[in-house]
Amino acid sequence: MQTIVQILAGELNKSEEHVKNVVDLLDEGNTVPFIARYRKEMHGTMDDQTIRTLADRLTYLRNLEARRQEVKNSIENQGKLTEELAQKIDAAATLAEVEDLYRPYKQKRRTRATIAREKGLEPLAELLFAQEKDCPVPEEEAKKYVDEEKGVKTAEEALAGASDIIAELVSDDAEIRKALRELYFERGDIVSAAAKKNPEDTVYRNYYAFTSPVGKVQGHQVLAMNRGEREEVLKVSVEMNREVAVQAVCARVLKQPACASSEFVRLAAEDAYDRLIAPSIEREVRAALTETASEGAIGQFALNLRPLLMQPPVKGFVTMGLDPGYRMGCKVAVVDGTGKVLDTAVVYPTFGEKKKQECIEKLSSMIKKSKVKHIAIGNGTASRETEQMTVELISSLGAGAGVSYMIVNESGASVYSASPLAAKEFPEYDVNLRSAVSIARRLQDPLAELVKIDPKSIGVGQYQHDMPEKRLSEALDGVVEDCVNAVGVDVNTASAPLLARVSGLNSGVASNIVKYREASGAFTSRKQILKVPKLGEKAFEQCAGFLRVPESKQVLDNTSVHPESYEAAEKLLSLCGYSMDDVREGKLYNLMERLNKYGEEKAAKECGVGLPTLFDIAKELKKPGRDPRDELPAPILRTDVLEIKDLKRGMELKGTVRNVIDFGAFVDIGVHQDGLVHISQISDKFIRHPSEALSVGDVVTVWVKDVDEAKKRISLTMRKDKLGND
Repeated sequence: MQTIVQILAGELNKSEEHVKNVVDLLDEGNTVPFIARYRKEMHGTMDDQTIRTLADRLTYLRNLEARRQEVKNSIENQGKLTEELAQKIDAAATLAEVEDLYRPYKQKRRTRATIAREKGLEPLAELLFAQEKDCPVPEEEAKKYVDEEKGVKTAEEALAGASDIIAELVSDDAEIRKALRELYFERGDIVSAAAKKNPEDTVYRNYYAFTSPVGKVQGHQVLAMNRGEREEVLKVSVEMNREVAVQAVCARVLKQPACASSEFVRLAAEDAYDRLIAPSIEREVRAALTETASEGAIGQFALNLRPLLMQPPVKGFVTMGLDPGYRMGCKVAVVDGTGKVLDTAVVYPTFGEKKKQECIEKLSSMIKKSKVKHIAIGNGTASRETEQMTVELISSLGAGAGVSYMIVNESGASVYSASPLAAKEFPEYDVNLRSAVSIARRLQDPLAELVKIDPKSIGVGQYQHDMPEKRLSEALDGVVEDCVNAVGVDVNTASAPLLARVSGLNSGVASNIVKYREASGAFTSRKQILKVPKLGEKAFEQCAGFLRVPESKQVLDNTSVHPESYEAAEKLLSLCGYSMDDVREGKLYNLMERLNKYGEEKAAKECGVGLPTLFDIAKELKKPGRDPRDELPAPILRTDVLEIKDLKRGMELKGTVRNVIDFGAFVDIGVHQDGLVHISQISDKFIRHPSEALSVGDVVTVWVKDVDEAKKRISLTMRKDKLGND
C-alpha cells in the first residue's frame, strides 16, 4: 500500500523527497509563506499555492487513515474483522468508500430488517439469498418460520421479513453502492423545475425547466439550484433510468444458473433499490455535486481575492474618500499620503441641483485646502450620482488641478466601520465617516486596508454565503496571508490587523508589537523585534524575513533577505566586488552579469546557500525595499464618466476586471453598471474557465456588444471580430 508521501508525490507530480521535506517542515510548525520563501532548496521551489494544496491533502489523507483505523477497531471489537475486509478498508481511497465498507457493521436504528431478525427470520433470509442449486421453494420453506409467539403469523409474513433482511444486505453492499454511485454520475440527470405552477419571473428563471447530465452540470448551476430550492422557488432531483439501475443491482446479486429463490431475491433487490439505495444515492450525488461546486467556488473566490489584494497602491498622494448615500448624504474623508485623516464632511449631492452645487463648492474648497490629487468613490448605493457630481467637480477645478477619480470596491466597508477595530482606530468619528476613510485608504494601499475586513465580506466571489464557512475562511485567510507576506510589512507603520497576517504572528503578538512601538518608539533593527513580549525565537524565524525596518542602519533589514542569510548576502557582494554602501545607493547595476561571470553554482557553494536562495538574495540586493505590486499595471484613474445611454454597439473602451466567475467576467468601463464579458467572448482560443485568461484588477480593452437600458445590462466582448457575426 502506498504511503501518504507517495500518494501526495503522485498527485502533485513532485519528488517524494521534496514532498517529505514539506510534510516534515509543516509538522515542525513552519508556516506556508516561510516554507515557500525560505526553504526552496528543500522542496524544489514549490509555490505557496502548491504547498497549501499539499497541506490540505495531507490533512485529508491523515483523517482518512485515522478513520480507517477507527472503523477496523470497531469491526474488530464486534469480532467480525477478517483479513480480506481489513485489506479492503486499507485500500479505500476516499472516506465514502470507507463508510460503505463500514455500513453493514454500523449500529443501526430499528429498521424493518432488524425487526425481522428479532422474529428469528435471518436464517430464512440467508438460505434464500444464498441461491444454492438445491434451494427450497420460498413459500414452502417460509412455513417452517411461522411462530405466533415471535409475531410471525403466516408464511407470507415470514417471507416479507426475509425480503426486508435481504433488501438491507443488498443496500449495505459496498460494491453495489460504489457501482451505482458511478452509474449515477455517468448516466444520471439532475433536474430542476419551478416549485409553483405559474412561477414569477425571478433570478432562477433559467432553472424552471432545467436538465443536465450529472457528470456535466456546472458548479454555478448546482449552487444556483441549491439556493433556489432553499428559497422554495425550485424543486430539484436526480433522475436515473430505474431499469438500468435495477439491472446493475441484480447483476451483482442474482446467481447463475437461476434457482427456486432467484425470483424472490430479484424482487427483494428491486425493493432495496427503490426504498433504500436510490434515495440514499441521490442524497450522496447531490452532496458530492455541492461539495465539488463549493470547492470550485471557494477556489475561484480565492483566485479573485489575490489580485484584488495585490492591486498596485496609489501611494503618497492626498486622497479624498467618498462614501455615497441618499438619505444620509455622501460621507467625505480626506487623508494624507500616509492615510492620516486631515478633514471630514457630509454633503448631499442627490438632494437637488442646489444642494449638488453646494456640495461641489464644499468639496472644491476641501480639495484646494488639502491639495487633494485623487478621489476614491465607493461603488455602492448612489455611486452613479456621486460619480456624475465628481466629474462636474473635477471640471470646475480645471485641467491644471490634476485631480482624478477611481471607483473603489466598497464591499465590507460598512462591516469594518462598525467593528471594534474601527472604533479603536477612529474613536472621534461616527460609523459613516469611518467608512469614507476606509474607501480613501483602499485606493492608497488596498492590501493594508482590506486585511482589516473578513475576506468573506469582500465581494469578489460567487455564492460565498452558501459555502462551508470553515473551509471558506481557511482558503481566504491563506490567500490574505500569502499576499501580505509576498509584499512585506513595515513594522513601524503597520496596523495590528496587518501584522497579524505576517507569517508566525497572531493577533496577540501583533498587538504587542504595536504596544512596544508606541512605548519605545520606532524599531531600529530586526533584532529588536525579539524584545516584544511573547515573540520567541521560533516566531522570529518565521516572521523576520517578511517584516521591513526602513529605519535600520542594516540595509538588509529593509529587504526580504532573511537574517539567517545576511552572511551569504555579504559574501555574495564581496565575490562580485560590491559593498553594502553600493546597495544603499542603488549601484548594483551589473550584479547578475558579475555573478554569471564568477559562476553561479560556485558562488552559491561559497555563500553556503542553494541556487534558488542565491538568486532571491541577488534580486533583493538590486532593489532593496521594493514592492512587487509596483511592477503590475497601474489602476485606471478617470476624469470623466459615461452613462449607459452613451454606449453604442462597437464602442471601444478600457476597463478594469472587477469579478471573475464561472461563466464570464464583470468589467468596470466607467459606467455605473459593470458590463459582462461572457466566457465565449473572452478569447479566440478555447478556455475551460474565464480565470485562464483574466484576473481581478486586469486592465483590458473591450467592445460594446449589446446594451439593455431597461434591465441595465451591458454585454461586452474582448473579440472585436465577433461584433459582425451576431
